[in-house]
Amino acid sequence: MSSDVHPNVTRVVEAAKLLGLTIEPRRFPDGTKTAADAASAIGVDIGQIVKSLIFAVDGDVVLAYVSGANQLDEKKLATAAGGSKCSRVDADVVREATGFPIGGVPPFGHTTQLRVFIDPDLLQWPEVWAAAGTWNDVFGIEPHKLIEASRGALTDLKRT
Repeated sequence: MSSDVHPNVTRVVEAAKLLGLTIEPRRFPDGTKTAADAASAIGVDIGQIVKSLIFAVDGDVVLAYVSGANQLDEKKLATAAGGSKCSRVDADVVREATGFPIGGVPPFGHTTQLRVFIDPDLLQWPEVWAAAGTWNDVFGIEPHKLIEASRGALTDLKRT
């Protein structure tokens, strides 16, 4: 990779290779920090954006991949994780658990092994887009490959 690639992106590409995947991150200088920003920059439906959300369930840090079109139901995540209380975590916890900043958490390459829960609405698309380690870098991936690579469990997470 060229020297102008952020080290986080290089780490995500290398983690993908270890999983047998080839990904091609794309940089968007204006940022892809929110699902709406990412969808607009990439030119895809907001539902194709993978929101990487870090929460604590009964104190255990977990990761949820939610379609950009949906909001996470914290009670559903707590139940899926086998707990009773789901709470937000701060930016320091996100970085400590994943090694990446909020807005740049990818599906793999984390510093710790986290349990992953995946919104099945992501499966309706032939390709979804996930963060590649920074607020400006994303990559496309087939949803079933996302599930396999992240070892995630499909579960209804959508707030209704």
